[in-house]
Amino acid sequence: MKSRAIFLAAGLAGATAGAAQAHHSFAVYFDPGKEVTITGKVTEFRFTNPHGTIVLDVTDAQGRTRQWRAETNAPVVLQRRGWTRSSVRPGDVLTIDGWPSRDGKPYIRLRSAVHQDGRLVGTAPFGAGDQS
Repeated sequence: MKSRAIFLAAGLAGATAGAAQAHHSFAVYFDPGKEVTITGKVTEFRFTNPHGTIVLDVTDAQGRTRQWRAETNAPVVLQRRGWTRSSVRPGDVLTIDGWPSRDGKPYIRLRSAVHQDGRLVGTAPFGAGDQS
């Protein structure tokens, strides 16, 4: 009986290790040594696990519009920082700062988001050390 319990525990440990590896590392996708700021109109906000996502249309100095994605923390972390499902809505204009993707794609890890009228989304910016 004891060996059966050990076998079962080892099997569960092996199964959960794969799930833990499926969650990506901040440093693999984003460059913590650089920061970028974008301003655009929100087209979508996903308040979902494992990370929320804000999709924005950002217009550059030449008048070209490009779709950017900003990755947030998980909803449970967002809620601890004062975010709700309705904190960001399509049509809102946000300025987002954060860490750019390593591959140059229009993808950013959100540090903070500010509404057009200057209100911070949530209660505090996120730091590179507390990204999940």
